[in-house]
Amino acid sequence: MPLSRRGRGSRLAGSRAATSNLPRATALSPNHAQLLTRRRHSSEQVPPESEPRADFRSGKWLQEPATGDARDSRQALRARMSSKHRICSQEEVVIPCAYDSDSESVDLELSNLEIIKKGSSSIELTDLDIPDIPGLHCEPLSHSPRHLTQQDPLSEAIVEKLIQSIQKVFNGELKGELEKLKFLGDLSSLSQALPYDETAKSFIHSHIADIVHTLNVLVQEERPHSLSSSMRQEVFVTIADLSYQDVHLLLGSEDRAELFSLTIKSIITLPSVRTLTQIQEIMPNGTCNTECLYRQTFQAFSEMLQSLVVKDPHLENLDTIIKHLVPWLQSVKDHERERATASMAQVLKCLSKHLNLKLPLRFQRLGHLVALMALLCGDPQEKVAEEAAEGIHSLLHITLRLKYITHDKKDQQNLKRALTKCREFLELHSSAAKCFYNCPFRIAQVFEGFLDSNELCQFIMTTFDTLKTLKHPCIQRSAGELLLTLAKNTESQFEKVPEIMGVICAQLSIISQPRVRQQIINTVSLFISRPKYTDIVLSFLLCHPVPYNRHLAEVWRMLSVELPSTTWILWRLLRKLQKCHNEPAQEKMAYVAVAATDALYEVFLGNRLRAATFRLFPQLLMTLLIQIHHSIGLTMSDVDIPSGLYTEQEVPSEVTPLCFAMQATKTLLLRTCCLQEFNIMEKNKGWALLGGKDGHLQGLFLLANALLERNQLLAQKVMYLLVPLLNRGNDKHKLTSAGFFVELLRSPVAKRLPSIYSVARFKDWLQDGNHLFRILGLRGLYNLVGHQEMREDIKSLLPYIVDSLRETDEKIVLSAIQILLQLVRTMDFTTLAAMMRTLFSLFGDVRSDVHRFSVTLFGAAIKSVKNPDKKSIENQVLDSLVPLLLYSQDENDAVAEESRQVLTICAQFLKWKLPQEVYSKDPWHIKPTEAGTICRFFEKKCKGKINILEQTLMYSKNPKLPIRRSAVLFVGLLSKYMDHNELRRMGTDWIEDDLRDLLCDPEPSLCIIASQTLLLVQMARAEPKPKQRVNWLQKLMGRSSA
Repeated sequence: MPLSRRGRGSRLAGSRAATSNLPRATALSPNHAQLLTRRRHSSEQVPPESEPRADFRSGKWLQEPATGDARDSRQALRARMSSKHRICSQEEVVIPCAYDSDSESVDLELSNLEIIKKGSSSIELTDLDIPDIPGLHCEPLSHSPRHLTQQDPLSEAIVEKLIQSIQKVFNGELKGELEKLKFLGDLSSLSQALPYDETAKSFIHSHIADIVHTLNVLVQEERPHSLSSSMRQEVFVTIADLSYQDVHLLLGSEDRAELFSLTIKSIITLPSVRTLTQIQEIMPNGTCNTECLYRQTFQAFSEMLQSLVVKDPHLENLDTIIKHLVPWLQSVKDHERERATASMAQVLKCLSKHLNLKLPLRFQRLGHLVALMALLCGDPQEKVAEEAAEGIHSLLHITLRLKYITHDKKDQQNLKRALTKCREFLELHSSAAKCFYNCPFRIAQVFEGFLDSNELCQFIMTTFDTLKTLKHPCIQRSAGELLLTLAKNTESQFEKVPEIMGVICAQLSIISQPRVRQQIINTVSLFISRPKYTDIVLSFLLCHPVPYNRHLAEVWRMLSVELPSTTWILWRLLRKLQKCHNEPAQEKMAYVAVAATDALYEVFLGNRLRAATFRLFPQLLMTLLIQIHHSIGLTMSDVDIPSGLYTEQEVPSEVTPLCFAMQATKTLLLRTCCLQEFNIMEKNKGWALLGGKDGHLQGLFLLANALLERNQLLAQKVMYLLVPLLNRGNDKHKLTSAGFFVELLRSPVAKRLPSIYSVARFKDWLQDGNHLFRILGLRGLYNLVGHQEMREDIKSLLPYIVDSLRETDEKIVLSAIQILLQLVRTMDFTTLAAMMRTLFSLFGDVRSDVHRFSVTLFGAAIKSVKNPDKKSIENQVLDSLVPLLLYSQDENDAVAEESRQVLTICAQFLKWKLPQEVYSKDPWHIKPTEAGTICRFFEKKCKGKINILEQTLMYSKNPKLPIRRSAVLFVGLLSKYMDHNELRRMGTDWIEDDLRDLLCDPEPSLCIIASQTLLLVQMARAEPKPKQRVNWLQKLMGRSSA
């Protein structure tokens, strides 16, 4: 075995030179470390062993040394282990680390604690407050009873010889097993001289790197999957001997840490004892008893670990041991996990017996260790669970002392309460170890009061990290119980909740058992239901890709919280979304808005927060409707997605912010029993309207009306909610709120609203620059005008409403007309006359509905004129006759019929009786006789009042063909029946010019009528008196007389 020199020669020379100039130290009386060190080649007989003692673990019997300490057995072990004759028979098997009886009581007072807490007042926490833990002895190092044979100090010559032998190895190589064992024996022997021999001390400390390297090589040369020699055992013994002399080969530098990992791996990864035995049966190896050799090797390994903590006042060595053992405590292989657990338990047992804590403490893994050992207490392997229970038993003692030493005076009362709770728990259970066995939740109950926030976080993290590697149902059940118990009892102490939630979300996919999954989700529910953590948990859950994967969706759906907390959780989630709506319009939608909407959808699907959903229905509904408005036309590329969120997946193309908002809104209606409203929306394509850019308001009106019709109580709640919210948020927020609000004003309770919240607000909207607000203002007034109590307030807005008739937006004009129809009978004459003038300008509007309803309102206005004012309005009525007469020929039947109706109203106003031909629905050009009758009537009635010919000729340029044709025909008839002298006086050139323009019209019927009318005008101009022409139009059109 070649070994690199690494400067060994110079170090040895220096060491030897220094030693030769110093006086030889006198031999010291044997101290505790010396008593624990055994001669490797001792020929002493094995001390008599005690009778077997019963242990509760699986009914097995333990061979236990009389002194009660695991390390005392090393004297017996060394007596059996010479360099070549250490293999024992089956009868000599010693199970490592025997335990004291659980029934023994102990006094846990430590002398050094009195010094640390010196000067404390009588009311402060004292050592007496710490409860006794059955089964544990506290043995100060200076008073530990030993029954070992005292070894004589090594002479200077022997020390020199040992140094030369060891140096020779450093300078050369180890070829055979005997040389290797001799090297280890020399090194172990030399360690005995360290307390009193400066030469030995100087040599060892100057060659630690060489020793570590050599031991590393020796361990590596051992076959990893078999155990055929005591080489590993000797390495462990050597390291332990040096550790007892405060020479730690496993702690400190990187190469020492590497050796530590290697030694642990070399023993933990060995095949199981059964496999080792089977290998021996297949390939016999001399007289070696494999099971006996394994147990001795494992005992040596355990003692090596214990040697690191016998004198570990700051617990930094324990921290290192845990770091190296954690991977093996979480091993998926049962035998590896069993070995690691037994080793850890023995280390904790040893430490608890020789606890001598001093500040500052450097133990940073208490939470990790408690969680690991607690989970292992529920391990499916019985031996693992038993060892873990023993370990957690010892750890409780260590924790009590640790917390007593380090507690802050501010937390003194909390610690006293925790100690009292611990004492009460121990009084209920005669054996702490037995009560921990297969009961992880009890461990959480006992330890939760002693773990600080950082340690609690470690506990949670470690629990989930263990679940990742140990997927056995028993482990998963234990984890669920642990997490839930700990979270229930200590929820106020957690500080790293986001980190905990991260671990939960990441590891939930590996948990297969429904019960355990529910326990984990219940843990999330517990955190989220506490006001201190609600926003933290929500923010974390919302920072995941949407749509949520099935595991995160299950968290949202299966949230299980107590009734008082359901409203709080749903409200805080809702506020996340509402805050996005209150912000000024941004270039991109905030991602949290989309995530919160999807979360609400999942919560509604799960229906676990049903009561809160009903209670917050108005807020939920309006917020989701506002989110729909914000989402119209957007894709996920229009969302401000945090960088790195979709690293492992792309955003699905079919996913849009609108689809999440629609899903949530539909689910809300279904979960709150609004089935009729949902059906109305579906039948009337309301969802398509709601999600459309142009139909959004119509969709809102449809849903609001459905809600008002089917569930007035909910509708009223929504209305009252919206009153203070109408002027909040950005434009889309305001528009959606206003749209729903104005439709709900049809409710009878709307009349109770003060006008400042309705009429006054609508006045502002009528003057708003956004035409949509003007539409909503008028729609709101229309709904209010149905309540008689509100009409007086609305009348103050008549000037604004009349002005709305001049708007270019058809919806605004129609809404204004609908309101004015309700108020026309209450108008004063000035307003009425102004409105009629405006309405007259709308006759013939290309928007057929505007044309029709303006005519209707004009007729209603005429009816509303009181007798004293009729004379003043007469000219307006006369001016309307020709337009109404001509529009009675409109191609739109509704417009034509309405024109005839209002023409009748005008005739009644003028006290005329219209000929029956006026009410004929046949076009004039196919019944010219009826047209002639009508013409003669109006020519006679209007003579001297209005220029009916000029007014009629104006409509010859109307864009509608029926109106142009009727106007031209009416001009021809007028020129026939009116006084020709009057016609010549007026002149006909302007009439003839207009008619000639119509001769080129593409419509043949109009060209023919225009040609004949032109002829009649020319004849009337030339003739002094009109001549009788019978049925001129029938002849012109080639038809017989009527």
